[in-house]
Amino acid sequence: MSAPSNQPFCASSIIGTGSYMPEKILTNDDLSKIVDTNDEWITSRTGIKERRIAAADQATSDLASEAARRAMAEAGVTAEEIQLIIVATVTPDMFFPSTACFVQKKIGATNAVCFDISAACSGFLYALQVARHFINTGNRTTALVIGAEKLSSLINWQDRNTCVLFGDGAGAVVIRRVEESDAQGRVLSTVMGSDGTLADLLKVPGGASACPITKDNVVSRPNTIHMEGRETFKHAVTRMLEAAQQALEMAGLKAEDVSLVIPHQANARIISAIADRLNLPLERVFMNLDKYGNTSAATIPVALDEANKAGRLKRGDVILLVAFGGGFTWASSVVRW
Repeated sequence: MSAPSNQPFCASSIIGTGSYMPEKILTNDDLSKIVDTNDEWITSRTGIKERRIAAADQATSDLASEAARRAMAEAGVTAEEIQLIIVATVTPDMFFPSTACFVQKKIGATNAVCFDISAACSGFLYALQVARHFINTGNRTTALVIGAEKLSSLINWQDRNTCVLFGDGAGAVVIRRVEESDAQGRVLSTVMGSDGTLADLLKVPGGASACPITKDNVVSRPNTIHMEGRETFKHAVTRMLEAAQQALEMAGLKAEDVSLVIPHQANARIISAIADRLNLPLERVFMNLDKYGNTSAATIPVALDEANKAGRLKRGDVILLVAFGGGFTWASSVVRW
């Protein structure tokens, strides 16, 4: 893991949040009718009770665009003011053009530069940091950062170890350059890391150039999610804890300064382990995975928006965002609300 830089904090603030979850709810009891599982088994191992599933005619860009509109409405920003759109996703509408370009078209952000980031569940925090760099260099003043996934398109519904975990959804934030050192929603620090030697822990092996789908391999469903659960759990806890501690150190803060942790919503046991190692009570940890499951890059922006709308974020609060994902990737950000 490369050491974080000591560069000055980027002068950028989150000025609006938004999220969108599809209407269809798939409960644990519903899953028990299509695969050998039950509510007790799923809940005890993951903490998940239900998840949202996008409609057949909904693409990732549709989910992302609605979340973007809601974030822009809260921020009081028009589409013409958006100068940068970054979409973090592993379920793009298609290989190209980027999903961000489809979002640009759907929301009418004609002045934006658009591209996607693929860092799995860490993708939103990666995208947030990239947007900060654009703002810090003065190239852009207002950016739209989105985490959006239609993971139901990658699920093997016969694999009970993975099909119970994932759902669809999107979250978005508007970030803008600020001059005031005490501006609300200021992003103080971000740490990112990757370890490609662990790529096999969590992957979709087929469907791209390394393993195109053919008539000979289609039966084995290589274009669906494959995961080594036990090893993923171990590395997730270790890397998330390291990233959280480093991001706090970069911001000149300690764990006890944190008002609310918003972690990647993958597994309740992982979240509890992180809280325990940071010596923080679960009351200071935001969880909504019981309602949505793991929505990959969307989990943190969706949770951030729900915490914001629920009044869990107060002016001056220190918010710790932390994630891990396939790659293997990890990231953490500290925000002064």
